Amino acid sequence: MNAPLLQIGSHKGMRAQILVELKRSQPRTAKDLAARLGVSPNAVRHHLKELEAEALVSYGREQRGVGAPTFAFRLTPQGEALFPRRYEETLTELLERVSERQGREVAVGMFVDHYAELTRRLEAEVAGVAPERRLDVVTRVLTDGGYMAEWNGGSDGSAFRLAEHNCALRSVAERFPEICAAEEQFLQRVLAATVERRQHIVGGCNACEYAITFDVPAPPEEQR
Repeated sequence: MNAPLLQIGSHKGMRAQILVELKRSQPRTAKDLAARLGVSPNAVRHHLKELEAEALVSYGREQRGVGAPTFAFRLTPQGEALFPRRYEETLTELLERVSERQGREVAVGMFVDHYAELTRRLEAEVAGVAPERRLDVVTRVLTDGGYMAEWNGGSDGSAFRLAEHNCALRSVAERFPEICAAEEQFLQRVLAATVERRQHIVGGCNACEYAITFDVPAPPEEQR
């Protein structure tokens, strides 16, 4: 059975892949994208030209440390809008009203309760399983929620990186940053690990990135 074709907005195939790669990490040069997608730079430039004509990507000068500037592509606001936002404008307005009438703590408490319920639902699924399986469960749930989550592990098996390449509730998080703290606590509880945010989309980064460290039991001879 063939896997479903990736689609972002009305775009499928290579153009959808380019949009996703830019969402994951930007700015990117045509050469960077070509290497990532396994095609020629000319093939990528053809699709980038079409996406630029639709005002979904922009091309400009980027300074990368010391040396000459690089010209690279990034998503425009219209391109960013192709990715899930989960009714954020309506939700922000609703939370603002709750905050005005009942207090900010009540508005934020709605999300705290949401993460508490989500934690309860996942506890049975992650109880007693390996760290990698816990991360699989969490990234699946986050991706289903529109966060484009992925994880990778350190070579020692104890240090991991969890990244969310899309914020499905960005305007909500900008107005109520306590929601981001509630998400971090959710990750700590479900993963039963030390969780430290290293990057933040609301702060201007390409992704929300967490360093995840699981406690590694000492060998038997060291425990005695």
